[in-house]
Amino acid sequence: MHIDETGAREQAQIAEAAVMRGEPLGPLHGVPLTVKSCIDVVGWPSAAGSLLRKDYQPGGDATLVQRLRKAGAILLGNTNTPEFLMAYETDNLLAGKTNNPWNPIYSAGGSSGGEAAAIASGCSAGGIGSDGGGSIRVPAHFCGICGLKPTPGRIPSNGHYPPGNSAFGWLGVVGPMARTVGDLKVLFEVLRGPDAGDALTIPLHISDDTSSRSKKVRIGILEGDGLGTVTPETQIAVRKAAQLLAYQGFVLEPFRLNNLARVLELWWFFFGTVISELFQEGIRGREALLSPIFRDYLQACSSPAPPMTSPLTPMAPMTMTRLVAMSEARDGERANILRAMSDTPILLSPVCAAPAFPHGEGNWRPKTGYRDTMRHSQWLNLAGFPGVAVPMGKSPEGLPIGVQLVGRPYEDELVLAVAEQLEAARGPWQPPDLHPDQGCRASSGSAVAPFSTSLRSRSTPAAMILPASANSALASSVRPSFCSTWPVTKCAL
Repeated sequence: MHIDETGAREQAQIAEAAVMRGEPLGPLHGVPLTVKSCIDVVGWPSAAGSLLRKDYQPGGDATLVQRLRKAGAILLGNTNTPEFLMAYETDNLLAGKTNNPWNPIYSAGGSSGGEAAAIASGCSAGGIGSDGGGSIRVPAHFCGICGLKPTPGRIPSNGHYPPGNSAFGWLGVVGPMARTVGDLKVLFEVLRGPDAGDALTIPLHISDDTSSRSKKVRIGILEGDGLGTVTPETQIAVRKAAQLLAYQGFVLEPFRLNNLARVLELWWFFFGTVISELFQEGIRGREALLSPIFRDYLQACSSPAPPMTSPLTPMAPMTMTRLVAMSEARDGERANILRAMSDTPILLSPVCAAPAFPHGEGNWRPKTGYRDTMRHSQWLNLAGFPGVAVPMGKSPEGLPIGVQLVGRPYEDELVLAVAEQLEAARGPWQPPDLHPDQGCRASSGSAVAPFSTSLRSRSTPAAMILPASANSALASSVRPSFCSTWPVTKCAL
């Protein structure tokens, strides 16, 4: 984790001066953002939660960071992750654990847990995470914010660690996180588009005229034996979302995918068996420096799988023939899902099986671990579909519960359009009730406004027209050079 206090103040002064001179303003002018600490920002440490990378400082910005700067964003710092991003709990030997802003004894999720906690608590207005099996959507769900896992290729991922523009780049993506869907849309518009340095990006303009089309789509309420069970309050949140969408005029119906068990086995083959092999050269001889969370992942990747009816057992010997066969199987299952969704372009489902778990209870163990509890999110990464998490309810413990809207590849704008209508029907975003020293807002009653609302007025930068009573990184830029009392050291959650 890193907070660039000096750089942020300098950026704020420059942004303010541009306003005073009447210069043209970018779509994110003056908006303070954070990025996940696995994304390159020149001069900042980019450790990805590992002692093995603690001294790494990139010599240049990732493409997405360049786009944020060009749009006028103020970059505050980067946020915590589990080691090498391989868990749904953000904890490591370098920076420690990230607390959930709603209750510090609970996890903020992972692997973009630091980003989700910073945004939910008001430390930043929004930011960028990454997602290889739910790593944007699960932390968003745990912390009560929104997160978009885009279609692979919509946002360039070069400058991300592990590399996203590789042979397995379709598995993991970078994407925006924010408090509202409107904010996600602003960030996505800035970030999307081709890049010559990332061969997976799409060199075509994709229409975002979804205003009339979104009202006409059919929405399937996802079912499938391969998804497992969810908590009663999670079921209630999905039913509430379905009811709100029906009130908006959408046609909803049950939608069953019968191949999800096999899809999830294939996901684990790539995310577990294959990706763990790619780490071996870098960690060999330095195992003593690895965190318990990453060791748990490696152990799961090397352990025999529980009995399965499918022949896709991950512990079979790795050969080129097997890798090609599994890649072919992935393409076949993806095609099956696309055919099933030909008349139902949007699906509604839980994000995962339950709200946030207490610190230390997440693991990769069979039957009770992540391969069972995170299945609703994981299958999208194997298939390469877009998905957005939207806060919808609360657990008996007062923890947020989100729902997930899933779309077909390259229809990210449609997913966001439907999500925005769901959000409007739900009502305004609710912040966590923070203790003064728990986050970046001084009083629990102060709301943090979405920056997309402010962007409707282009005469001043979005970050400068919010009430100063919201004592956050966003509101602090109401005053020149940021408020000197902004608790910047407490924002690295």
